[in-house]
Amino acid sequence: MTRNRDHRRGAITRTLLLSGVAAVLAAACAASPDPDVGAAAPPAPAAVVAATAPPVAVRPPTVSPISAAAYETLLAHPSRPAADRADDPARKPADVLAFASIRPGDTVLEMEAGRGWYSEILSRALGPEGKLIVQYPPEFAYGGPAFKERTDAGGLKNARITITHFDKLDAPDASVDRVLWILGPHEIYYTPKDSAGLGTEAGTYAEIMRVLKPGGQFIAMDHAANAGAPSSTGQTIHRVDPAIVIAAAERAGLKLTGKSDVLANPDDDRTLMVFNPTVRRHTDQFLLRFMKPA
Repeated sequence: MTRNRDHRRGAITRTLLLSGVAAVLAAACAASPDPDVGAAAPPAPAAVVAATAPPVAVRPPTVSPISAAAYETLLAHPSRPAADRADDPARKPADVLAFASIRPGDTVLEMEAGRGWYSEILSRALGPEGKLIVQYPPEFAYGGPAFKERTDAGGLKNARITITHFDKLDAPDASVDRVLWILGPHEIYYTPKDSAGLGTEAGTYAEIMRVLKPGGQFIAMDHAANAGAPSSTGQTIHRVDPAIVIAAAERAGLKLTGKSDVLANPDDDRTLMVFNPTVRRHTDQFLLRFMKPA
């Protein structure tokens, strides 16, 4: 059903585009001389045209917002694992996807994709004409069997799995519409055992900037540490102060364009390890949207 729906969306989009082209052609025809009326007046001299024609403003295409309700059908897909669905109330994926404006046909790079919980939803949201680039570092070896299980079950047909550090993303320059980093920005301040690190801060955000198309968006979500907390909280309690993420992204040239408190939890004092059972799956989380300037 999702594939048919995505085809219908594509058909609608193509119809709208063709309608726009038709309107332009109709306007051009209206401006052309009608042979049944008589010869057209001679064209104005170039100097007159240049002096009188108003300047044409060229703007990038606008993207209208999408409501969270538009994604509910994806979440109810019958082949979606029951264990995944059980986390929906806490993780609020429809709200997150709406904030990120994920659309059929987009190319999305999902950083640190974990065991594929979001990957499977993103894959369906992007549709058969979209592309999903899944990334996780080699140190997170649990990703291999988790993604194999999902692909063996017939999922992620439009996905390409990449295993790299965060500062070595496997995507061409200016090729990605959205980069999503879900519950992961703190990891560049975390060094696993027997690892030299998962990527430098400057290198990672430079890579995000590199792969995004002009006007493309970077979506960052993570467990919040208290304001002013050092980046070392990424190592100790797997949290990060959102101000650290904002500063690093802006140094790379990204522009902050939106924030959401949909995953905020004021009852979390931001000091506990995120795996502590008293806060696990209910941490105070921030959600940020950045744009690469066009």
